[in-house]
Amino acid sequence: MKRLKMTIMSIAFFFMFTNITQANSEHTVTEGESLWSIGIDYGVSIQEIQELNGKPDSNVNIGERLQMPESVTNEELDLLARLIHSEAQGEPYAGKVAVGTVVLNRVADDRYPDTIRDVIYEVVNGYYAFSPVLDGTIYEPAAEESKLAAREALAFDGQGQGSIFFYNPETATNHWNATREETKRIGQHVFAK
Repeated sequence: MKRLKMTIMSIAFFFMFTNITQANSEHTVTEGESLWSIGIDYGVSIQEIQELNGKPDSNVNIGERLQMPESVTNEELDLLARLIHSEAQGEPYAGKVAVGTVVLNRVADDRYPDTIRDVIYEVVNGYYAFSPVLDGTIYEPAAEESKLAAREALAFDGQGQGSIFFYNPETATNHWNATREETKRIGQHVFAK
């Protein structure tokens, strides 16, 4: 149901913004490409590429034509990259991807808003879900590594351990997150569900 809502919203954005990634385009596999690299290039989930093309595995062949699923708008991709940049500066690259994955996991979760933008700007009990919205760092441009991490998080979407929270135990003032089931530690961040 969440995927259907996301698809409908993506179609609506198509008509509202002219700067979106081409929806439902076709890609011809070239030498050295993998589903993973294609997913990152297009900013789409490799699972969605597999499903759309009836591929039971991740093998691709040179010259193979793949239908590409719809992607997020350039605006959403930039917003996700800016959040990653703000939240995970100084963290390992894997931690940057994991921060982006948390946002996408929330979009897919019925307990959270249905779009990247709405998840990032969500207010819960009078507090922003992500501190960069409060402190204004969300408006700073993202570094190239954060932009790549956003695309990789989109390619990784639907995989992983279902983290919907992350926090830095050294700097967190609210330790509610510590009561959640820990899924992974990367750098200074603890990820949980």
